Amino acid sequence: MPAVPRPTVVVDTGPIVALLDAGEAHHEWARQQFDALRPPLLTCEAVISEAAFLLRRVGADPGLPVTLAERGVLQVARCMASTDDARALGRLLRQYANMPMSFADACLVRLVECTDDASVMTLDGDFHVYRQSGRRVIPLLVPE
Repeated sequence: MPAVPRPTVVVDTGPIVALLDAGEAHHEWARQQFDALRPPLLTCEAVISEAAFLLRRVGADPGLPVTLAERGVLQVARCMASTDDARALGRLLRQYANMPMSFADACLVRLVECTDDASVMTLDGDFHVYRQSGRRVIPLLVPE
């Protein structure tokens, strides 16, 4: 039997911050998820930026998310690599303007749209509302 491609996990800001901040409410859950999943996990530059900002606010090292990328735990994708990507991000930001959708969230939805069998690891309830390619539910990895 040929190998079945493994699903790709796209990681949002919340789980990264929870992993790196032992005082965060979902720290243990995030640690368990990162331990159980085979790296690299996919994320984007906007998420790395958000995570660094939030970690600095709690007095932690803002370079820690970059360290996860350096160690191969995270693979960081460029979400605006083409004009088509920019159009797709603009479409998402307009579609969910009433929420409002963050740029990082739009990037993650775009990554899911461009990646086979992708799910999003998140603490953000907005991902229950977001859809990929207009109507398809995004599989989520969230705390119970």
